[in-house]
Amino acid sequence: MIVHDGYENLEGIKNAVVTIGTFDGIHLGHQEIISRIIELAKSVDGETALVTFWPHPRYVLNQNQDNLKLLTTFDEKAEILSQLGLDHIVRVNFTKEFSQWTSEQFIQRIIISALHTKRLVIGYDHRFGKDRKGGFEHLKEHSGRYGFEVEEISKQTIDDVGISSTKIRNAIEEGKVELAHDFLGRFYEINGEVVSGDKIGKTLGFATANIQVEEPYKLVPADGAYAVIAEIKGKQHQAMLNIGYRPTVDGVSKKIEANIFDFNENIYGEKVKINFIKRLRDEIKFDSKEELSNQLQKDKEKATQILNQNLRNHSK
Repeated sequence: MIVHDGYENLEGIKNAVVTIGTFDGIHLGHQEIISRIIELAKSVDGETALVTFWPHPRYVLNQNQDNLKLLTTFDEKAEILSQLGLDHIVRVNFTKEFSQWTSEQFIQRIIISALHTKRLVIGYDHRFGKDRKGGFEHLKEHSGRYGFEVEEISKQTIDDVGISSTKIRNAIEEGKVELAHDFLGRFYEINGEVVSGDKIGKTLGFATANIQVEEPYKLVPADGAYAVIAEIKGKQHQAMLNIGYRPTVDGVSKKIEANIFDFNENIYGEKVKINFIKRLRDEIKFDSKEELSNQLQKDKEKATQILNQNLRNHSK
């Protein structure tokens, strides 16, 4: 897969089959669109492309959006899309000036002139152009004049609940990582670097890797303890992870700490990917370190049971 920064110098995208959107999370609805453009590209001997935007439009258009966190960093999004089989990502720099483009300007400059699009597929609720005036009906009405065919993908649901990035963000913020899994079609992940900590976990008998998330806009699940899979240097390890302020030891700053089972390597400075399998409990202030240590042993036993069951489920 090729990532293009900007649309100005695109070359060599053959018989482009295109979709448009921020695609935060690459949830099952997004995956349905990607699957469809791949199918269409095969029928016209073409290549697939996603036109996406960075920064996220809400950061540019809306004030007080500092609290908006995203399900996927750009690198995570690119990795997932590559795994799905997409050929090209066109990353458009979203500015206030760009936001003033009409839907007609967007179509003419990017979809037609830059990409020479043969087929365009969009989600049921996708809008584009100034004041979000562009959409499927406009495209369908003018597709003959534009010279490409257009198709709309219907709303995707799980148990009659519509899938959306907003609903997944809400689930993550509440620690409902299993619900997020159902909407994403995969485990929710964070990526970061292992940094030095205060080594309190080691004194409790549960040494931890302190993880610093790479991007400040990445959404981290609700405080609490989780059963997770930690991926380090290409290998997966069972682990439990705590997010929070560690009230039992009078912590003052939020930490993300993973106790990796049966593991004693020095991994300071290494990149780590955390896949959230299941929430174990809320973060609790215990009366003593001994009480905390006893609870951590119970957490480990519960996490091991959950992770072994997960392994059996995914090996079937």
